[in-house]
Formats: sequence, structure tokens, C-alpha cells
Amino acid sequence: MPYRIGMRFLKHPLTLVFVIALFCAASARAADVAFVRVWPGYRTAESFDRISEYLDGQENTGGQTVLRSQPAQRDGFYFLVRLKNAGDAIAGASVELNVITPASATPRTLTFAADLPAGQHVFQCGLTGADWPDAAAHPVAWKIVIRAPGGAELASTQSFLWSKPAAAPAAQ
Repeated sequence: MPYRIGMRFLKHPLTLVFVIALFCAASARAADVAFVRVWPGYRTAESFDRISEYLDGQENTGGQTVLRSQPAQRDGFYFLVRLKNAGDAIAGASVELNVITPASATPRTLTFAADLPAGQHVFQCGLTGADWPDAAAHPVAWKIVIRAPGGAELASTQSFLWSKPAAAPAAQ
């Protein structure tokens, strides 16, 4: 019986148009956010210093959004992420950083809350302090996912080693 009610509901022309519009809006929204570039690298605490900080004691991010695993610590391994959002600003989004470190083959996942402004914007996503103690170390592999407030994936990018390449067929 519930199946019949559902089918009658979908046969109504306006309902069908509404459902199609919802799917189109969701897919268009995901296409609005794209990665322009990701630059991974170690940064010292001093690399964040700006003259204005000596005057007022406040960190000046230069318009970038800085996300740290340990907010009180500045030195660490960062992923400078340049994003392009062709749509409206998205409040309540999140940046999910997955990293495989030289110390462990198990991926570590960090999730940062971050609003996505319209246009291009730079995010500095960092594993800081004790989360990345070795300045000479580099991640084995990484993946970054931008998620909508409800958790839907808006965009993702990854290093070459994040996914294993397909096995080559055996020679005969």
C-alpha cells in the first residue's frame, strides 16, 4: 500500500518537476566548488609573523583562513588550499583532511569547520604542534574533501599515492 501512494505522488507533474529541480540544484551546487591548487609543505611559526602582529598582538592572516589541528601552535605541516566557489557563500561547511604519515599507515582524519566565501579563497590547513613534530617529514599520501553543512561532498582532491593504481594484467 505505501508503494502505491508513493507512485501516485510521483505521477503528479508538479511533484516530478520539483524532484528533478532538487536533484539538479544539488548537482549544480557540487559543481560550484572546485580546487584550484594545493601546495603541501612545512611552515615555521615565524613564517606567519607580520608587522601588524607586533603592534596589536593579533594574528594577521592576510585574508586567508587558517585552520590548525592545535590552534595555539603555528609550526607544522600545512596544505595551502586555493578554492574557487562559483556560487553563493556557504556557511557551516567543513574541510576534511585525510593524511597518511610516515609514522603510521592508518589514515588520520581531521575535520575543520569553515565557511566558504564566494569567489576564490585560500585555506591553510595544518597539522601543528605535536601532530607534526618533524619538520623534515612529508606525508605519504593525502586527500582533502570539502563538505556542505549536511555532509554532502562538494569537491575533493588527493595526492597520487592516496589510491593504489590498478594492477597491471599479467603477461602471457
